[in-house]
Amino acid sequence: MAKASEKQATAKKKLNSKKTTSKKKEKIVKGKNLVIVESPAKAKTIEKYLGRNYKVVASVGHIRDLKKSTMSVDIENDYEPQYINIRGKAPLINGLKKEAKAAKAVYLASDPDREGEAIAWHLAHILGLSLEDKNRVVFNEITKDAVKSAFKEPRSIDIDLVDAQQARRVLDRLVGYSISPILWKKVKKGLSAGRVQSIALKLIVDRENEINTFVPKEYWSIDGEFKKGAKKFKAAFWGVDGKKRALDNNDDVMEVMARLSGPEFSVDKVEKKERRRNAPLPYTTSSMQQDAANKINFRTRKTMMVAQQLYEGITLGTQGHQGLITYMRTDSTRISPVAQGVAAEFITTRFGAKYSKHSSKVSNKAGAQDAHEAIRPTNVLNTPESIAKYLNKDQLKLYTLIWNRFVASQMTAAVFDTMKVNLSQNGVTFVANGSQVKFEGYLAIYNDSEKNNMLPDMVAGDIVKKVNLKPEQHFTQPPARYSEATLIKVLEENGVGRPSTYAPTLDTIQKRYYARLVAKRFEPTELGQIVNKLVIEFFPNIVNTEFTAEMEKDLDKVEEGKRRWVDVVDQFYKPFAVELDKAEVEMEKIVIKDEPAGFDCDVCGHPMVIKLGRYGKFYACSNFPDCHNTKAIVKEIGVTCPSCHKGQIIERKTKKNRLFYGCDRYPECEFTSWDKPVGRSCPKCEHFLVEKKVRGGGKQVVCSNETCDYQEEKQK
Repeated sequence: MAKASEKQATAKKKLNSKKTTSKKKEKIVKGKNLVIVESPAKAKTIEKYLGRNYKVVASVGHIRDLKKSTMSVDIENDYEPQYINIRGKAPLINGLKKEAKAAKAVYLASDPDREGEAIAWHLAHILGLSLEDKNRVVFNEITKDAVKSAFKEPRSIDIDLVDAQQARRVLDRLVGYSISPILWKKVKKGLSAGRVQSIALKLIVDRENEINTFVPKEYWSIDGEFKKGAKKFKAAFWGVDGKKRALDNNDDVMEVMARLSGPEFSVDKVEKKERRRNAPLPYTTSSMQQDAANKINFRTRKTMMVAQQLYEGITLGTQGHQGLITYMRTDSTRISPVAQGVAAEFITTRFGAKYSKHSSKVSNKAGAQDAHEAIRPTNVLNTPESIAKYLNKDQLKLYTLIWNRFVASQMTAAVFDTMKVNLSQNGVTFVANGSQVKFEGYLAIYNDSEKNNMLPDMVAGDIVKKVNLKPEQHFTQPPARYSEATLIKVLEENGVGRPSTYAPTLDTIQKRYYARLVAKRFEPTELGQIVNKLVIEFFPNIVNTEFTAEMEKDLDKVEEGKRRWVDVVDQFYKPFAVELDKAEVEMEKIVIKDEPAGFDCDVCGHPMVIKLGRYGKFYACSNFPDCHNTKAIVKEIGVTCPSCHKGQIIERKTKKNRLFYGCDRYPECEFTSWDKPVGRSCPKCEHFLVEKKVRGGGKQVVCSNETCDYQEEKQK
């Protein structure tokens, strides 16, 4: 008994000790200011900057949203959104409530855009904070100076910004949750439609239709090589008898060539000019996505993921954790005066004052913030070379792109000396163009220059000699399918969507199997063409770029406090509701019929059919659900395997959806090639020939043997 009471006393002592410890911890929290951001990585960085009087925690994105199971918009009651706490976030929300209750003050430091403002507003609602309180902190970059400066001037939540986000969310929900069920009933389950998504799909389908209806048109060129003294230069046919002339066929070429005799051409006119080329603007979200796709081969989603890492911060050895770029969702090209001044000082020191566009003297106080800046490095002194060892390969590639673009944007124009020379013989005119960099300007750091093409010095009346003339037949090419970069560019040019919408839009049209990437270009699927046709027919405003762009402007007016969000939604929904009623009645059910495959199931003997699934067409047994046999559809390219000479070469795909070519007798024959075999052998070494894509578009047949230099003329 004595031992039992002794144990009880020890346990009670331990319990009291734990209570005392927890009370001490609670007292420490009570004395602190609580800061809530979206990302845990961001939270760690900011807590280091703010010091011991602050505790920084993460909401991990949104904490409230519309229900997924219902429309969650009360159309009859001013489109009131019916928000709920996001499933699975109850422990996090309870934790935030406890922290807020114990804290000295609460600051909401979510991202500096509409989405971030909405997150702050939802947090204020859940934590019972007053919307009048100055508890909203905004910074465009995660650096010590920027963060500390922002906390000196907190503001109240901007309801106009919140309303703009809420209007977009409600509009997207009204479109998605109204059209999608109709598509499920009339076509197949799992389909969806959206404002930006439907326009992106229409652009892809329209481009495919242009390609399919394209009729190549013949045209010719005559390129000439000439020389003045020992110096050779090139010139191209321009026209006859002082008028520009197109060469439509071989007869036109023969007519021109018949007028030429002898090697001597006279120099009729020499024009020398100075041409300036201004530096490119710093990156917006879309221009960064386009350049990342074109220059470093990044998909749009990857670009945004790596940019997020650079924004939230990287540990730079003894310098500690630092945000390396400003906020990466922006459509602004403005740069703060402070950043301009620091860049000017850097450029002047490295290249000289004549290379800098701005003065290094700025009047703004250090740490001044511009919430709507372009994407730029937070500290231009963090050159890519100086921090390369702290970044992974992808981070370094994107950071280098951003750093170079920003520094170039703050430099003076490049200056070129240009020269245009008209040569003629018997009324036939050729034109030669040349240029040379006179002053590098921004090209000193930004490799975007045309090659120098120096012409020999000439004056009117000089005689030059023809070396050779080369007539060449060409055919006009169909427009190219959209890549991720070119699709984003055309969406932006049409005023459709915003920086945060491009990456998820491109993901959605692929997930729904409306379009697929073939050789990094969007090709619409049969399903995508069906959905596009229905949306165009029954919901024309949804795919009208002008209508959607006007709506984006209306959302901007909501953000500026010039329009009520309810009015903007109402203006859209009333005509849309009429279209919905019409579609419910008039849209006919589309049956995507199974095509006969032409062979029987090797499991049960029933006929196999071709079905359309989530990831495209596949073979399936017609005896489903009794038989679950399925097979992938392989595409033969009409070439016999160059390895076994028995099987056929088929198109195949890796798990990452990359196209390659292999033998259909695999695993008996293990032949594979990234490049498409053409069914011929190399005349030099007898290895098989393949078709490679070349830069600037087009294809070229080359030898698959890397030690052989055989190649054929490029095809456009």
